Amino acid sequence: MPLRPFRHLIALAAFMACTNLAIAQESETPDAQEAPGALEAPDAPEAPLASEPPMTMVRMAQIIRAIDPEAQAAGNAIQFIIDDIPVVVIADPGANRMRAMVPIRSAAGLSSDELMRLMQANFDTALDARYAVAQGRLWGVFIHPLSSLEKDQLLSAFIQTINVARTYGQTYSGGALSFGGGDSNGIYQELLKELQELGEEI
Repeated sequence: MPLRPFRHLIALAAFMACTNLAIAQESETPDAQEAPGALEAPDAPEAPLASEPPMTMVRMAQIIRAIDPEAQAAGNAIQFIIDDIPVVVIADPGANRMRAMVPIRSAAGLSSDELMRLMQANFDTALDARYAVAQGRLWGVFIHPLSSLEKDQLLSAFIQTINVARTYGQTYSGGALSFGGGDSNGIYQELLKELQELGEEI
């Protein structure tokens, strides 16, 4: 299906770009001043090599376009569709951050009880995705360091983010795990397998 422009997503991408410096400063930690060998045994084995290359803007765009060939890039944002749900990803290599977002509804009219319910879901059922409010809207959001993000983590991020949007007002679930023997876990695994197959060469 043709991808319609989402003006509020582009506006949010511009807003996030303006906050990159603050995000980068927040994520920095000073180097530990430790004596050589203080944290490892003399004969400690070498760490295994990474199984896949670091995530970059280019690689992430390739994965997204394997899912949706009509994905549209605009600056540091890329918009695409999964299961008829619009997703936008904003990434900043300088701050080493990415976020996947799905618009859910206007934030106007959210009651205190509903906001409490969203915070409860962020603690248990939303899992790696989160409910968040920005620019007058309620969003499903996944945030992660960019370079260490693996492909399957990225695909899982997309699914969990669209699931918190789909289940808003019901189970408020990211869908990666289910409690009580429901069907959510099976649906999650089927969609994850489908996305993995689309981008298996990337």
